[in-house]
Amino acid sequence: MSEDETLIRKIIHCDADCFFAALEMRDDPSLVGRPIAVGGSADRRGVISTCNYQARVFGVGSAMATATAKRLCPELILLPHRFEVYKQASQQIRDIFYQYSDEVEPLSLDEAFIDVTAADACRGSATLIAEEIRQRVFDEVGITVSAGVAPNKFLAKVGSDWNKPNGLFVITPPEVEDFVKQLPVTKIYGVGKVTAEKMHRLGIYNCGDLRDLNVYQLSERFGSFGLRLHQLSHGIDHRPVKTSSRRKSLSVEHTYSLDLPSIEDCLQQLPELFQQLLERLGKLEGYGVNKQFVKIKFNNFQSTTIECIAQGAPRISVCRELFRQAFTRGNGLPVRLLGLGVRFKTESMQSIQLPLFP
Repeated sequence: MSEDETLIRKIIHCDADCFFAALEMRDDPSLVGRPIAVGGSADRRGVISTCNYQARVFGVGSAMATATAKRLCPELILLPHRFEVYKQASQQIRDIFYQYSDEVEPLSLDEAFIDVTAADACRGSATLIAEEIRQRVFDEVGITVSAGVAPNKFLAKVGSDWNKPNGLFVITPPEVEDFVKQLPVTKIYGVGKVTAEKMHRLGIYNCGDLRDLNVYQLSERFGSFGLRLHQLSHGIDHRPVKTSSRRKSLSVEHTYSLDLPSIEDCLQQLPELFQQLLERLGKLEGYGVNKQFVKIKFNNFQSTTIECIAQGAPRISVCRELFRQAFTRGNGLPVRLLGLGVRFKTESMQSIQLPLFP
């Protein structure tokens, strides 16, 4: 693939801000504004998984020994992990990503690359899609996400960190050359403290300085990493967004400009949503449906989800019945958002059922 072909890609990198800590503050607002961290106990040689920005002011950081963190910040509030909560929020966020593209590459619970080159949403604008994703995560999950938009994965990841927290940074193809030239080498993934110090001794502080050395000189000084450094210093990154990991669900949803006051009004929207679901499902291969589910968000921003076992092709009659059940949970409140989707069989489930249903 040529460099020109790479530059037409539209890649978004989304990264939740202090993910674990953000969810703890969401669920306990009394923690907001106070230094908190999620991690293991100090008396058991625990380690900090993440902390909020109030704790970072004191020098507390991820992968730091909890005992060290407590010395740096005596008022630090240490919280235990709640992995089920984190996994649920991660899946919610990932489901939002899949609303815009099937090309999603999760890197961890709290970050992912999204290739929106062929996306139709927001008139095909990657910037508008990133803005909409960030707003939806805030509205539906209750935390903030920073995003970078660029023609490749390297620059998109750099961009997501540029305006943290709760920021958006866009690098358009015409801006790549000037942006990368001034980019500090410490922003290059793989350049750690030792490599950065070596570069500084050689007078290399930014990607423009790296360009003064050809690929052979870089390989001589930095081994196999030299070729990669040469490419990145010119803003070149041909890596595609990898979608090899199997997705667990697929859904569509819509937020209405005017609230839907009754279940009848909700059901009138069902055929269009259902057709969108079928169209997206038709683009996937090798997935077996195990469950159908619906989601309703009421005008007080409370949401509810109901699912049931429903193997085979999705049925609109199932969605209709689930919507009726979900609507009763709102005690008559108008509805601002409707969603419906399917959950897929896991590989283990498929391996068990395939011999029974050839």
